[in-house]
Amino acid sequence: MTKTAGYTPSPNERARVLHTLGFGVPATSDPHHFRIIIPKASNAKVQISEHLGLQGTSNDNAVIDRVLLDRPRWSAIRAEAQRAFNARLAAHGIKPGAWKVGDNPVDRLLGKELCVLAWAVEQMEMEKIPVAVRNWLALRPEERWWLFGMTAMSTGGVMDAGKGWRVALKHALGDVAQSELLAPRARRGKLEQDAAQGSLGLFADEAP
Repeated sequence: MTKTAGYTPSPNERARVLHTLGFGVPATSDPHHFRIIIPKASNAKVQISEHLGLQGTSNDNAVIDRVLLDRPRWSAIRAEAQRAFNARLAAHGIKPGAWKVGDNPVDRLLGKELCVLAWAVEQMEMEKIPVAVRNWLALRPEERWWLFGMTAMSTGGVMDAGKGWRVALKHALGDVAQSELLAPRARRGKLEQDAAQGSLGLFADEAP
């Protein structure tokens, strides 16, 4: 849904926007989304999982565990991620979210973006994480989606830390300036198509 001057959303559109859970997840039957599980114990790891919902072909692959983050690393990224996501949600008139102990549902595209940051910092030196967060914030959403797609194809599971694209993200976000990051403009056809369809899963048809 694109906002234009003088535009008034229909009652159905307003209802669709307002009925969300967590960070922009549509309150519909089994939507494709992510869940961030924050345990009560302060030293327990934070888990990020992708729930394919009706996209899943079977119960065996309906949930993909993407990453486990040590609590200090999660604490180093949580505030900036929340601020960035809520700014995006506010731009669409969607209520903000806040991290809490337990299950935190996150819009499918925002979840992909969070995975990129989490994968980058999961084995990063703590002193480099602020640099990684700044570089992640400097990326456009569609660049983050592209990085998620490339990483998820080969090293997107919870046991894939320290491999392939996961290592590339660590160095790209933590070691170099944002202008030298990975996503080459010439290889973003699918990414640009996604961007044209809407910046949040709430406003686009479900896609893998």
